[in-house]
Amino acid sequence: MSEWFTVRWVDGGVVLLDQRRLPGEECYLTLRDVEAVARAIEELAVRGAPAIGCTAALGVALAAATSPARELPELRRDVAAACERLAHTRPTAVNLFWALGRMREACERAADAPGADAAGVRDALLREAQSLVEEDVAICRRLGAAGAELVPDDARVLTHCNAGALATAGYGTALGVVRAAAEAGRKPQVLADETRPFLQGARLTAWELARDGIPVTVVTDGMAAHLMQRGEVDLVIVGADRIAANGDVANKIGTYGLAVLAARHELPFYVAAPRSTVDLDTPDGAAIPIEERGPAEVTHLAGQAIVPEGVPVRHPAFDVTPAELVTAIVTESGIVRAPFAEGLRALFRPPA
Repeated sequence: MSEWFTVRWVDGGVVLLDQRRLPGEECYLTLRDVEAVARAIEELAVRGAPAIGCTAALGVALAAATSPARELPELRRDVAAACERLAHTRPTAVNLFWALGRMREACERAADAPGADAAGVRDALLREAQSLVEEDVAICRRLGAAGAELVPDDARVLTHCNAGALATAGYGTALGVVRAAAEAGRKPQVLADETRPFLQGARLTAWELARDGIPVTVVTDGMAAHLMQRGEVDLVIVGADRIAANGDVANKIGTYGLAVLAARHELPFYVAAPRSTVDLDTPDGAAIPIEERGPAEVTHLAGQAIVPEGVPVRHPAFDVTPAELVTAIVTESGIVRAPFAEGLRALFRPPA
């Protein structure tokens, strides 16, 4: 991969690539307090479920590092407040809550250890957050290797939104599968839906694949049916923000439509996501909260109004693809096929 990164801890701050400014400008933000981290997540400077989780974990470590508390009770309160603030940034991506859960547990372990003090808790939280970031890259690489077998030689792969290195701590989920296939010499070609209204496919997927020399062509969201009908798509692979216990998948708005089209044209529809995206506590897609974002991302493009003033718009940021439309779910622990409820539960069973 090219030498850039999504999010890291650097010199006592959270540093992330501002994805709002891509592809025109490669600009890194240095965040020095938890409120800045929360706003970066809310305002899409960083996005993608695994990357949100990593950023939130680093945000908790930052809150602890910058807390003036000298005693453990006060520090624990500050950490709890940071977790609460970050938990209210974006509701759909379950990786956010998984990462915050890990940080809470790390805080409790460190604070309850014999001889614990505030400095030790701060160190433990930073180690946990950095471990989470490093693990995410390794997980994506394992996921990519597991899914590469699903990509035939010279496959034309349609994807939606951005489920690449920009959506994770590195390498990517859906694009991790594509990268692994490319590294195996299978020469995949990617068709990237532009992904309205925020254009993550056009701006982000195209940017990172072009940087890595993987052939990519941007298509508008409305072209998928036409291309499938003409036999110009071999498979669809997308990421996920939450996978329910029955295999229903929440992902960027427009994903459900692609799954319907893939079924109509008898094309495989794959979902690539780490185990942390699987939410066994959510029984099905109807129980997944769907974020409704503000209208400006729909009414304006690059600061220019494209909708008449006063006309209302809707902006659900995600939709839910029913499990029966999913061919397989690719995780770092292997490929899960129907019946998904049993296969997803098996991912979390301890080895015999």
